[in-house]
Amino acid sequence: MRQRDDMTFPHEEYVRRLEGLRERMKDRRLDAVVISDPENIMYMTDYQTTGYSFFQALVVPQNGDCYMVTRKMEESNVHARTWVDKTRPFADNGDAIQTLIESFREFGLNNCTIGYERNSYFLPAYQQDRIHSAYTKGRLIDCFGIVEEGRMVKSKPEIEIMKKAARATQAGMKAGIEVAKPGVTENEIGAAISAAMFEAGGEPPAVMPYVTSGPRSMIGHATWEGRTVQEGEHVFLEVGGCYRRYHTAMMRTVVMQDELSSSMKSAERQMQKALKELREAVQPGLTVSDADKIVRDIVNDGQHGGSLITRSGYSIGIAFPPSWDEGYILSLMQGDPQILKEGMTFHVIPWVWGVDGDKTVGISDTFHVTEDGCESFFDLPEEFTLKAPAKAPASKPKPETKNGRAAAQ
Repeated sequence: MRQRDDMTFPHEEYVRRLEGLRERMKDRRLDAVVISDPENIMYMTDYQTTGYSFFQALVVPQNGDCYMVTRKMEESNVHARTWVDKTRPFADNGDAIQTLIESFREFGLNNCTIGYERNSYFLPAYQQDRIHSAYTKGRLIDCFGIVEEGRMVKSKPEIEIMKKAARATQAGMKAGIEVAKPGVTENEIGAAISAAMFEAGGEPPAVMPYVTSGPRSMIGHATWEGRTVQEGEHVFLEVGGCYRRYHTAMMRTVVMQDELSSSMKSAERQMQKALKELREAVQPGLTVSDADKIVRDIVNDGQHGGSLITRSGYSIGIAFPPSWDEGYILSLMQGDPQILKEGMTFHVIPWVWGVDGDKTVGISDTFHVTEDGCESFFDLPEEFTLKAPAKAPASKPKPETKNGRAAAQ
């Protein structure tokens, strides 16, 4: 394994990850694995490209050299970014699956038990069918989760990288809050957030910021579409900053009033309470289900007319479009008996959908589990931001007539 100049982590980190993967392969009695998920390839090798819609795979044998099968155009990313030396590229008019099968023969894997990621977004069923049809001398077994078992708990170097992502997240959110006001378009708010994230050292995130105002905040995963913010409305913001494909995220709400309604006060209060009580309860050993219950019970106990309609949080870390979360690895949901471990990282979202029946609001946090608690990546106040409406200019006194009555205007 050779270290490149500009890799995200030191050599020892990748050695640790590879050794951990091979231990899990041994437990599953796998001679090799074919890793096709972009996040998992990134985790193992530091490889990244926007061209992952084309077939790509990292082949990790229990013994021997790892190698990658990629589109010819992407081969340069392997040599420039990763510790992997061996590649087997295919041309645009070539056959990716045939190249993979031939590589099995070349590297002595033709009569083996090989794991593959059956649920990978980027290994569609027709490609899986072709692999099964062509690989007749060995066995193919679904190895879903074999890399994710390592990704679930972040190392100290990973936590430091996520702190850099958090600086971009917070800078973007501050900019969005500052710009949001009546008369400004959602697009202008989104532009301010994006510029601030990148100026703070952030890189292109898996998802651009979510910016919705007024009734549009009730539309799930909507973002800016040119609407102008009106007096008396609110703006819902969710920002995910990125550094070296690692993400952190936060929600905030800006209200175009000088005072909150009773329902909005309740929503703010319950979200603040949920975050506070969860952080006080979090420690290694707490179950995922219990963590979700703390947040859900508090949010749904408010006098705001809304509810928490989703999971209350999810693992977050490495991500490529179309999503910045690792929720498929671990989410805070009822009935999940998994326990929290030191190094796990979560975006906790006690957001409230349907305040007064027509508003969605949010205050959220990303934290990492420590030896005896947790620590937030942010220090931005967890509150709604009020923007008092502009006061109308004072009217000028009307001129009087000689008899003291105001003259008609």
